Amino acid sequence: MFVDRVEIKVSSGKGGPGCASFRREKFVTQGGPEGGDGGRGADLAFRCDNNTHTLSHFRGRHHAKADNGAPGGIHNCTGRSGKTLFVIVPPGTQIVDKDTGEIICDMTTHGDEFIYLHGGKGGLGNTHFKSSTNQAPTYCQPGLPGETREVVLDLKLMADVGLVGFPNVGKSTLISTVSNARPEIANYEFTTLTPKLGQVDIGDYDSFVMADIPGIIGGASEGRGLGTQFLQHIERTKTLLFMIDLASYHEMQYQYETLKVELENFSKTLATRSYAIALTRSDAMTPEEAEEKSSAFIKMLGLKAADTKRYRFNNDLPYYEQQPDAAGMYDTLLPFVVVPISSVTHKNTKALSQALFELVSQHR
Repeated sequence: MFVDRVEIKVSSGKGGPGCASFRREKFVTQGGPEGGDGGRGADLAFRCDNNTHTLSHFRGRHHAKADNGAPGGIHNCTGRSGKTLFVIVPPGTQIVDKDTGEIICDMTTHGDEFIYLHGGKGGLGNTHFKSSTNQAPTYCQPGLPGETREVVLDLKLMADVGLVGFPNVGKSTLISTVSNARPEIANYEFTTLTPKLGQVDIGDYDSFVMADIPGIIGGASEGRGLGTQFLQHIERTKTLLFMIDLASYHEMQYQYETLKVELENFSKTLATRSYAIALTRSDAMTPEEAEEKSSAFIKMLGLKAADTKRYRFNNDLPYYEQQPDAAGMYDTLLPFVVVPISSVTHKNTKALSQALFELVSQHR
């Protein structure tokens, strides 16, 4: 089960109490105090592990508590300190203070560790309180208490490219075609109910990660459909791929403008990400119809097909690729490329992957 948000109480360990004891041995008539110190309470820390992908292992777990320090012993023996408790979270998890909403830590890299709560200090044994005027102290210190906080673990998937589109436009089909992901695919809306990640290989050594989220419809920011609850999983992406269905009963302009509005309503920052556009299901019509609808969509965007093409996606279908300015920069307000594709026949999918990799590489 995919779980991307949990609330949990976390506590560090309490310090162990000191010991009040006296030396009692044969032939030692006046043994003095010899109580040892208590052990330190265990720290509580978070560790990022890419072997976990969701927060589902926190289901039914409401309190993560580190071990207490052991009490001090006789013969000046110090009690055992608690072993640090590591709370394992997947990459992309934010630890947020439940009361203030402050982001305490953002775990993004495998192996990252963050000590959040420190264990309490162990109490001193009675040997520390002996003096010339108090040669037989009978008291010792209790250990200091640990810390307790309530936090929210908020998972935002780590990906390079996020797919955005209406339900049933072919997002799952595309990610299954170009990557190693195997999402459920069916001919009805909202087939995808949870986000999916897939690695797209470019050659032998290069790759990028693509994220597929449930479809967005008009009014999603107000709670329609699945709402925008999963848009947080593409907040970290630097690149978006808008998927516009050529064969949908929704007008292409309506699809594009609705997606832009819903993204902006969710996050002003997300709405300004670099993006490309894929015109899907070009195989559902004749090449002439696909060319006509593609040309109309490009004209609606106010773009012209580039004269100098760095990629030759398909001579039969038009496409637009943004050219850099004199400084080699691209305008993020315009799509990097508009490509008609067919995930079923694999038409232009490889070329689209290459274009997305180039766009991703600009942000790396």
